[in-house]
Amino acid sequence: MTFAEKMKAQAIRAKKHLVLAEGTELRTIQAARKIVDEKLAEKVILVGNAEAVAKAAASVSTSLEGITVIDPVTSDDRKAFAQEYYELRKHKGMSEEEAFEGIVDPLRWGAMMVRLGKADAMVAGAENTTGNVLLAAFNIIKTKPGIKFASSCFVMATDKTEYGANGSFIFADCATIPNPTAEQLAEIAEASALSCRTFLNAEPKVAMLSYSTKGSAKGELVDKVITATRLLKEKLPTLAVDGELQLDAAIVGSVAKSKAPGSEVAGSANTLIFPDLQAGNIGYKLVQRLAGADAYGPILQGFAKPISDLSRGCSVEDIVVTSAITLAQAAAN
Repeated sequence: MTFAEKMKAQAIRAKKHLVLAEGTELRTIQAARKIVDEKLAEKVILVGNAEAVAKAAASVSTSLEGITVIDPVTSDDRKAFAQEYYELRKHKGMSEEEAFEGIVDPLRWGAMMVRLGKADAMVAGAENTTGNVLLAAFNIIKTKPGIKFASSCFVMATDKTEYGANGSFIFADCATIPNPTAEQLAEIAEASALSCRTFLNAEPKVAMLSYSTKGSAKGELVDKVITATRLLKEKLPTLAVDGELQLDAAIVGSVAKSKAPGSEVAGSANTLIFPDLQAGNIGYKLVQRLAGADAYGPILQGFAKPISDLSRGCSVEDIVVTSAITLAQAAAN
């Protein structure tokens, strides 16, 4: 069973409610149809004007049967959603009138549905930028208690079953935080450990990656990884985490024996934390292209409730699989 099939199976079992904020976007409408037909969610909600959604659906010969369409402008929830939005943003100078007008933005509306339990997960980004999706998430859904910084991960599924979790890994952060501080790096690792449990169904073994292993090199970049490892161990003393580790020491048993003897992580890591965005982005693309790995993501992590961002070049099936992943996160939460 592929990773995508596993996520779909988890979504079916979870029976959660999904909101797709870009309700008039053609691929999103087609994906909503597939999600309903495959029973990946108990309820699928498209946000948008009912006439506009119906017209868009007709243009791609897609039935809206079994799909809920909500127009924020006319919804009975508008006043309550606006009040909650005002309470969240009044410290930034927002007025009640501005909140009432602003909450009808589809991304904000979808995020508020998730915040208030009207939906369990949200997916968007087929026509909105990552920045806009993240802004709605940060302003409305917020991060989990004890987490200051949201991040992202990729699930990398390879055929090299001797490595990681039967060939699969969590790679982070490859898409969100360009140059994380030690504190941010520790939080990326913490969130990634949960992603490992959720998506790989494996106990996380977290490797804090560097160009140095256990003092083989010195410098500010190495020090940051060492500090991040210490911070995470102090916060989560039972988590299997080690660093600083070079990539080969992290995943290859024979190398680990010589470079990091006695480590509970070295040689068997399944969750790889890159020191910055450049390394993470380059790393996942190398593995994807040269090793033929399947790359799923970026998957947002660290938010209080699940929200996912799509590439604007996504396919219908990309939206379906991303929705399944996000619904699996909702089940884990």
